[in-house]
Amino acid sequence: MKKSVLALAIAALLTAGNAGASPDADPSAAGGERNSPEQAHRLDEVEVSALPIKQSADDVIAPVSVLAGAELDDAKAGTLGETVARQPGVQTTYFGPGVGRPVIRGLDGPRVGVLSNGASSGDVSTVSQDHAVSIEPFLADQIEVLKGPATLLYGSGAIGGVVNVVDGRIPDKQPERPFSGRVELRGNDGANERTGMARVDLGAGDFVLHADGTYRDTDDYDGPDGKIANSFLTTKSGSFGGSWITDGGFVGLAVSRFLDHYGNPAEPGNPEEGEAGVTLKLSQTRYDLKSGINLDAGALEAVRVNFSHTDYTHTEFEGDEVGTVFLSQSNEGRLELVQGELAGWRGAFGLQFLRRDFQAIGEEAFVPQTLTRGYGLFAMEQREWDRFKLELGARTDRQTSDPVDGAKRSFSPLSLSTGLAFKLADGWHLNLNLDRAQRAPAEEELFANGPHVATESFEIGLPTATKETSNQVELGLHFHSDFVDAKVSGYVNRFNDYIYLADTGETEDDLPLRQWSQADARFHGFEGEAVFKLSEGPGGHYDLRVWGDTVRAKLDDGGNLPRIAPARAGVDLKWSADAWRASVGAAHYFSQDRTAAFETTTDGFTLVNAHLSYTLDSGGTTSWEFFADGTNLSNQTARLATSYIKDKAPLPGRAIAFGVRAFF
Repeated sequence: MKKSVLALAIAALLTAGNAGASPDADPSAAGGERNSPEQAHRLDEVEVSALPIKQSADDVIAPVSVLAGAELDDAKAGTLGETVARQPGVQTTYFGPGVGRPVIRGLDGPRVGVLSNGASSGDVSTVSQDHAVSIEPFLADQIEVLKGPATLLYGSGAIGGVVNVVDGRIPDKQPERPFSGRVELRGNDGANERTGMARVDLGAGDFVLHADGTYRDTDDYDGPDGKIANSFLTTKSGSFGGSWITDGGFVGLAVSRFLDHYGNPAEPGNPEEGEAGVTLKLSQTRYDLKSGINLDAGALEAVRVNFSHTDYTHTEFEGDEVGTVFLSQSNEGRLELVQGELAGWRGAFGLQFLRRDFQAIGEEAFVPQTLTRGYGLFAMEQREWDRFKLELGARTDRQTSDPVDGAKRSFSPLSLSTGLAFKLADGWHLNLNLDRAQRAPAEEELFANGPHVATESFEIGLPTATKETSNQVELGLHFHSDFVDAKVSGYVNRFNDYIYLADTGETEDDLPLRQWSQADARFHGFEGEAVFKLSEGPGGHYDLRVWGDTVRAKLDDGGNLPRIAPARAGVDLKWSADAWRASVGAAHYFSQDRTAAFETTTDGFTLVNAHLSYTLDSGGTTSWEFFADGTNLSNQTARLATSYIKDKAPLPGRAIAFGVRAFF
């Protein structure tokens, strides 16, 4: 144990006092969300907040998964992508331990929406894979993953899916107790990690206040064959918010700050020759306003309003010299009107707007300053019969991208969806989803023109790019019994005018020349998981989870698309009894040799992880959880096919994390 980690742990234990919460507390209670062994089997009953019509995960026709409670605590990692990467159909990009964005069914970047409490993260992580997501997963109450086109609700930037992080920064209901929260401290021997997190929720009459903060500091991490140079990470984040809550609804405000400083392991420099490595600093200040009004009569059941403003700065340094600065200011607003039941139909409709001013300054300013405006109208209706459930939805958008010294482009995406659920028998139901979704090209796809050193390429945009259209059919089968909960689904997604970055095999300024291109493409895949409840007796609860996924993506001319995630298969054995919880699991990533032209292949590998925790209940509302996590225990050399830097920076080698959580 490193001295700095030990000192941090002792300090937290002394300052946290008698904080804690009962491990069987209501998982919806602010700050103290936990799951008893029985509740751990009922995570599908958690409400999905990203949907206007509130439903549990198991009632949603579209494919969705939710991480909450103890399952989320065990999955939390340094990046949002890594946190959700063991969900079927979901993987992550990788640009070092602090940079990883979700990849859903082979789609990433501007096709996957990353949301904070239902609003866009406001960062520039879609512009380049070396840009971090400005959301701290350690502060999440739950994380919701909507797989497949979610453009109906969140616009063209969600054509591949959505990951929504719910952190309670604007409280929308009274807490179970007047004062609650949690504290966590952890260390990691693989990178000398020092992480601390705290959250407090205070209720006083009709007012509820929230405050949180996180600090993470790591050195260069250990790869399977030694240190990975220039892979350090320092993250600081915090927020303060409050709401006025009555029986008629709530209104709340929050301000948050996110600071990140990390190295680019693909550009470590050469100290012997006096060449400094490339490092990156980003800062974001975010302001959020959120309100919900409950209506007792009439056609409307509720009105919800959400507005956010973000100021974002991202600076890339070459040693002490500033290389490139990325700036983004954005305003986003959303109005949802929830319809009460009319002739058996429930629904919601609303509008959304976005205004983003993005610019890059410096030698790597490969995208010009661009003002993007977007407006969208959406509606969805749902009706249930005895064994049948139907959902219909539509959305229309208008989006313009106006670059400095360039021609403005305007697009009008239209998305339509139909979802059907059939109850075949007790415990069995079948879901069918039909989606037609359209996406407007992103700024970098249209206007890029210059060197992009982080991804070692010279990018050229496609200013004549047209809308991208996805036509997806998905069939899913679910089975639930006292012994097993299982889900399996298959999908086919035909893209018209799919936009992708193609390596031309040529060079420009000594960098590989990559051209944004457009062609028809086809994605198809399968995913599934089953949880077997092997034993629930005095000796504890034993669960066996098996899961897997695969996606195949290629152009209509037969060529492969770049950076497509490989097939995977995994197994996890979990045990819980009274105060103890333990698990061991393995995930095998198959080799990826179906690569695009000039792209390297990746070998298969198996990641073995383990977890052990003990909860100490000190009476009343107090509990402590001591835990240890082992990752990549077999010390495999693992390179992600989705990563631009896979050949330079493998995933971390064997590491042991240890820490303590307090719930109160």
